[in-house]
Amino acid sequence: MKANEIETIIKELKKTFILSGEISLDLRKRGLKTQIKTDNTPVTNGDLKVNEIICKKISELTPNVPIVSEETVNLDEKITSKNFWLVDPIDGTNDYINNRDEFTLNAALILNSQPEAGIIYAPAKKRLFYSYGMGNAYEDSNNITLKLNCEKKSKANQVIALSNTNKPSEEIIKIHKKYSVTEFVNMRSSLKFCVIASGEFDLYAANARAKEWDIAAGHAIIKHANGIVTDQNNEIFKYGKDKYKNTSLLVLRSKNLLK
Repeated sequence: MKANEIETIIKELKKTFILSGEISLDLRKRGLKTQIKTDNTPVTNGDLKVNEIICKKISELTPNVPIVSEETVNLDEKITSKNFWLVDPIDGTNDYINNRDEFTLNAALILNSQPEAGIIYAPAKKRLFYSYGMGNAYEDSNNITLKLNCEKKSKANQVIALSNTNKPSEEIIKIHKKYSVTEFVNMRSSLKFCVIASGEFDLYAANARAKEWDIAAGHAIIKHANGIVTDQNNEIFKYGKDKYKNTSLLVLRSKNLLK
């Protein structure tokens, strides 16, 4: 797939993500219907509706590229293609259910097992993030398009990390100490990747958890904003692993987090 084709696809998806975000908020306002999945996580009618809209549009844009979505995937079937979409229609479903504003809509285009385009929308914040190649990572908000380059926005002597829990494990605390983290903030959804790409935060580390669709879009955006995404052994991520399980994760705004 050529670079200009990927750019066109992502720009077409922007409209669909904004529409889907509006629908997700409207459904929440009217009252969500929630079920518990077999993995003991919640899913709402909002998740399913957003999934339907996004996957339909992706199928129209790239009819020959398979879609792996959190809400329809069969974990017992391993994908054979190295080119596919990863979709997480609503990441941070608990935030979505509980009227918080950090939940996100996500899609990533995987080519040759690597994320080559990503789009993430936080509808309650009206922040749309997307990328389609090196040096092409952007945020649309308040009718302005900003280029993302991981440029630091906090003070030079601060290193602010993000965590998926209020109580990081000993392994994560060691990583925080290694990179001279001065404080950490709890954030549960893929918005973590976006605000590192924007330079608002510096680092995110996690032990092996969640699934590939939770991180792929954010990985693409960080990579294309010149940030760094590896596992904790500095090995690159490959997508399409068995049952789409993630390895450990280390996201750095840059090699030097102090400036």
